[in-house]
Amino acid sequence: MEKIIPRGRKFVGVVVSAKTPKTVIVRWERLLYNKKYERYEKRFSKVAAHDELGAKEGDVVEIMESRPISKTKRFIVTKIIKKAGE
Repeated sequence: MEKIIPRGRKFVGVVVSAKTPKTVIVRWERLLYNKKYERYEKRFSKVAAHDELGAKEGDVVEIMESRPISKTKRFIVTKIIKKAGE
């Protein structure tokens, strides 16, 4: 089996689902400036990421872009920053 090589942008997010084997759903937030109301608003993105490290729900992880792994997976979990409950 060929090794999956991470490349591209990095994001830090929280694992919201870890129900499927070797796949986790990661949610990260970003701030977007709204000109009309002159304030920032939070926006969220949820992506599927390939997980060889064994991340659980609630873990803070770093993910990185890679080549397409499956129909929905375009990211890889590169490291677990903080375990859930710590």
